Amino acid sequence: MNPQLWSWLLTAVGVFGLYLAGRKSPWGWAVGIGAQVLWLAYAVHTRQWGFLVSCAAYSWVYTRNFRQWRAELAAPKPDPSTVR
Repeated sequence: MNPQLWSWLLTAVGVFGLYLAGRKSPWGWAVGIGAQVLWLAYAVHTRQWGFLVSCAAYSWVYTRNFRQWRAELAAPKPDPSTVR
């Protein structure tokens, strides 16, 4: 596949993940993590080694945010009738 097309498709996947995250869906972060696997393959295939650093950094942020959002979703919600 054309590397130029790959970069556009991978960008679209990443933006879609951010869109989902902005809509308060933790799946946005999961899509972002998946996109990093694809960026990793792109970096190796095209020998653009700088993308490996960005893949590591983005993966760390996406994983951290995904775990934080999952924990917030699992946390018990306060009962509004007991709050003054």
